[in-house]
Amino acid sequence: MARHRVLTGITTTGTPHLGNYVGAIRPAIASSQREDVDAYLFLADYHALIKSQDPALVAQSSREIAATWLALGLDHESAHFYRQSDIPEITELSWILTCNAAKGLMNRAHAYKASVQANEEAGEDPDHAITMGLFSYPILMAADILIFNANDVPVGRDQIQHVEMARDIAARFNHHYGETFVLPKAVVDDEVAVLQGLDGRKMSKSYGNTIPLFSTPKKLQKGINKIKTNLLEPGEPKDPDTSAVFQIWCAFANEAERQEMREAFEGGLAWGEAKKRLFERINDEIAPARDEYDRLMANPQEVEAVLQAGAERLRPQSAALLDKVRHAVGLRTFV
Repeated sequence: MARHRVLTGITTTGTPHLGNYVGAIRPAIASSQREDVDAYLFLADYHALIKSQDPALVAQSSREIAATWLALGLDHESAHFYRQSDIPEITELSWILTCNAAKGLMNRAHAYKASVQANEEAGEDPDHAITMGLFSYPILMAADILIFNANDVPVGRDQIQHVEMARDIAARFNHHYGETFVLPKAVVDDEVAVLQGLDGRKMSKSYGNTIPLFSTPKKLQKGINKIKTNLLEPGEPKDPDTSAVFQIWCAFANEAERQEMREAFEGGLAWGEAKKRLFERINDEIAPARDEYDRLMANPQEVEAVLQAGAERLRPQSAALLDKVRHAVGLRTFV
């Protein structure tokens, strides 16, 4: 059976939360278990430097995210699991691609344009506080993808543009230097939920509205209790389709449980009872992994050994691709 390469990365800038689990980690692990998938899963710690200048936070987040993937059942022997900064060929490839990428393409990146717009609205210089890391972020992402010639890159809709940019950069390189890179494809699974946060917006570290994945049961219950609801009393019918509680429930429940909860909402289920049921449903699913997560966090040498082994497996592959790229652009030995 032909296997296609699927690549997923998570930026190490915070503690994993329920949105990360539902939107990225759970589906990526499920995909990695398919016989037709050659899975590449990595900690995007170079990308973290764009968003955070707190070294302790970046280091702690890397530990937490690595332990999370492993605790949730990632088979690091069948899938490729590694830390971005342990593959030096990625940054060298990023520079070579930078020399080939069009600045006009980078100007159109959503994240850069949003930062410029925010500066202009605030009366600041358009490029105030914008780093070259933010501006060239899509090129580093392209290097992440192209160094292993990934076929598919599962992303949310807000990241489709970056994968399309990687495809454009690869096509431009191939045109100038010959067929070198596979043209990657963004894969958006509409069945994967985008969780609402405590305030009803998308659950995101940027909004400060997240519920940590592996907090203690007491803290998990406290976080769920903070989910914003309306003022309808017990006994009053509630619209499940406008409720963050119901939306999060659906991400953890099967179809029968979703229908049962929908009927309970329409029948006047109290918000306190709805949140209690949500806590129990989430806790039942993550409790076994929480224990393993705590064990791994207490044994960082075990996690480090897994990451080092992952990089050691991949370095021959990344080095071979980079040798091909270097030769293509003229960076050659004389003999």
